[in-house]
Amino acid sequence: MQPTIFGFIRRYSWRQQLVILLATVLSFPFLYASLDLPKQIINDALGQPDGGTIMGYQFDQLEYLMVLCSIFLILVLINGGFKYFINVYKGVVAERMLRRLRYMLFSQTLRFPLPQFRRLSQGELVQLINAEVEPVGGYVGEALATPAFQGGTLLTILTFMFIQDPVLGLAAIILYPVQIYLIPKLQRRVNELGKRRVRRMRRLAEKISETAGGVRDIRTNDASQYERAIFARELGRVFDIRFDIYKLKFLIKFVNNFIAQLGPFFFFSIGGYLVIQGDLTIGALVAVVGAHKDLSAPWRELLNHYQLFMDVRIKYDQVVAQFAIPGVIPDERQSSEPPDGVAVTGSWQARGLTVSDEDGDTRLDGVSFELEQPERVAIVGPSGSGKEELCLVLANLLDPSRGRFLINDQPLNELADSLTGRRLAYVGNPSTILTGTIRHNLLYGLVHRPVSDQPSGAVAGDPEPGEIPETAERRARRLKENALSGNSPYDSDVDWIDYAAAGLGEDEAERRRALIDVLRIVRFDRDVYRMGLKSSISSATQGDLAAELLDARRAMQAKLDADPDLARLVERFDPERYNTNATVAENLLFGTLVGDTFDLDNLAEQAYVKEVLEKTGLTHELLGVGYQLAATMVEIFAELPPDHDYFRQFSFIDAEELPSYRALLNRADPNKLEALALADRQKLLSLPFKLIPARHRLGLVEEDLQQKLLTARAIFRRDLPKALEGSVDFFDPERYNDAASIQDNILFGKIAYGQAQAEGRIATLITEALEEKGLVDRVIEAGLDCQTGGGGARLSAMQRQKLALARALLKGPDVFVFDNPLAVFDSREQVLVRDALLDYLADKGVFWALQNPGWSKYFNQVLVLDGGRLVEHGSFAELAKPGRALQRLLEDSDDGGRA
Repeated sequence: MQPTIFGFIRRYSWRQQLVILLATVLSFPFLYASLDLPKQIINDALGQPDGGTIMGYQFDQLEYLMVLCSIFLILVLINGGFKYFINVYKGVVAERMLRRLRYMLFSQTLRFPLPQFRRLSQGELVQLINAEVEPVGGYVGEALATPAFQGGTLLTILTFMFIQDPVLGLAAIILYPVQIYLIPKLQRRVNELGKRRVRRMRRLAEKISETAGGVRDIRTNDASQYERAIFARELGRVFDIRFDIYKLKFLIKFVNNFIAQLGPFFFFSIGGYLVIQGDLTIGALVAVVGAHKDLSAPWRELLNHYQLFMDVRIKYDQVVAQFAIPGVIPDERQSSEPPDGVAVTGSWQARGLTVSDEDGDTRLDGVSFELEQPERVAIVGPSGSGKEELCLVLANLLDPSRGRFLINDQPLNELADSLTGRRLAYVGNPSTILTGTIRHNLLYGLVHRPVSDQPSGAVAGDPEPGEIPETAERRARRLKENALSGNSPYDSDVDWIDYAAAGLGEDEAERRRALIDVLRIVRFDRDVYRMGLKSSISSATQGDLAAELLDARRAMQAKLDADPDLARLVERFDPERYNTNATVAENLLFGTLVGDTFDLDNLAEQAYVKEVLEKTGLTHELLGVGYQLAATMVEIFAELPPDHDYFRQFSFIDAEELPSYRALLNRADPNKLEALALADRQKLLSLPFKLIPARHRLGLVEEDLQQKLLTARAIFRRDLPKALEGSVDFFDPERYNDAASIQDNILFGKIAYGQAQAEGRIATLITEALEEKGLVDRVIEAGLDCQTGGGGARLSAMQRQKLALARALLKGPDVFVFDNPLAVFDSREQVLVRDALLDYLADKGVFWALQNPGWSKYFNQVLVLDGGRLVEHGSFAELAKPGRALQRLLEDSDDGGRA
């Protein structure tokens, strides 16, 4: 990166700056002409009755006036055109340079040594790349344009004024030296405050990031008020700094405005005297006064530009200081293609490996060993022994402070990432899961370079709702802008998934099996299967799967019909029957909501629903049901504490709302409910929609009301306005419901309340139906498209680790480095996944930092670390003897060496 802001501008935008400068210079003659023309109009067109001559053509007075006014209008348009071009062009230049700078900082972040991320928090990085460089980009477009244009405009106007009268020209600039002396002094103080503000804002961003990551511990320890107090203190410090900045900035503005207003005083006094004495014409005085009015704007812009420059210089210098750090990975290591004929199997040699942290403390101290890969190697040692650091070195993620690590006599940290990133795999604890789908995370180990120019949504993700599909023209323009902004030459929207690197061919079925196989190895397939059951598919794009799921629905219904005990577990959806295990709202809609047009919890407030209720005469009846329901709830729950479990299970009214419903009942006449205020009627009408007859058994939705609701159901579907079509995917026994989950499509009904273990038994029946149709893997595939949430927040810690392990297996490297990846698993799951991994990786190289030293008996070689030093190296049989370091670890471990 360039050390100064002007070096950055000169390096990457000097051609564009010359274009801006050229356009600015070309505009000056037209600007001068527009300033001089008013004097001609006043002195010549209005002051000479005989008219005038233009380019040899004689005009009478009126014609002369109109021609000069037309020329003036043309000059205004030309000047406006120049301003428009310059402003748009410098805006484009500014955005490209801002984009370039952010891309450079992001690229630099990817090359940071890992210890740097302990010194620079995520919050600070976000603040640096997003907020702090924003004004830098804006300044780039102004860097040359504003001084050239505004300075040139100022000189043009001053030249015009001096030509009219030197005394008036001198009066216009007499106080400029005062401003030039005073403003920089004040600005330097503003700059110092600006630096303090930037530092404070970074600390504020870091605090926000820390709070978001630790909110669980904050609430567990009842420290929320303490954290609020700390945040308020930080906000107060920022406020004090900004308040001081405002005072100084507005003092600068006050001085500038005061001096600017002194100009008219000199013009009217001195200029008036010269006019009276006959030394100056009125037209010239008017022209000078008009020019001075235009003079204040460029002078003000130049002063503002100076202030902006000083502010931007501070930000740029501080950003560069944060990113210009020692130990950054060379760009060639990440950008080069994998070399031919270089393998990561063979001789692995550590020669005096020493790793120190950012405080200078030694984490690894002179570690030396030699191994042949592929081989299973266990790394054991107490906490803080250096296991984590050694794993990072082995995975080429951490460069040693001293010493070297060689693979076939080549330094590991000099090998290209395109080689080590494909032939080595690392799984730590905790592992990073990216925002996106499970499929995206699973395939992330195969996205090295684009493999074709065909679009693929498997990794990049589907477009946002309402996003306009990209045309070939827009794509070409986007890629061109990438090049002009110095961004990546690759298109993120094409196919990046290198299945060949994982040893997979073109067969889609083979690829799908490979994904599911690695999930099964790490025992993540059942989790993804359950996610798949809760996900939805589109029958338009997956019609074959939808048809097979309908067959599974029929097969399950046949099982229910054949066994009365099972039949009692589910009440199916029937267009002609009221479902007593569903709410009134669900029975009325009889379908799955699409989008947010209808809100199931506030259905009574929807205009079309009100219309249907009026058509069927249900409004009055449901108001009565709502009144009875409110009275029952108030009576039953009046004496219960707000946190009582009955509120969750049975109440339609939150504990906080009970007093308002009690007040409503007191003012309501049950015989005149229509006379209530609209808000009160709405509250009562919303209650019956939550009723489930089979669950609540209040006797409020009897056969007669059920039949009326069935009539309303038919009218709701038949008369649905075109504007609302598509907002409900109605249930149909013979059609797959795209808006419903796979599980709900197979069940096609409601699980009956009060049936023992109904949910578990139904889940088993659904799985059996899918297994019989051979659809379990297809459901797992659907689960692969489930979202993981930000940082994998929707997955448990164990699921995140399983996904990271599956990603490493799918990549198919030659050597795996595991840093205690099973720590969050329970003991039984640890053993099952460990055995599956070791069996699958029988012919691969494995380095595994173990939490349980007893597991080292499953490895060919054991490295024993203590205090950062390698104290033992050999086979388990050699080291598991009395007096050896490994034996002491086995004796100290929880299981005494048994695994």
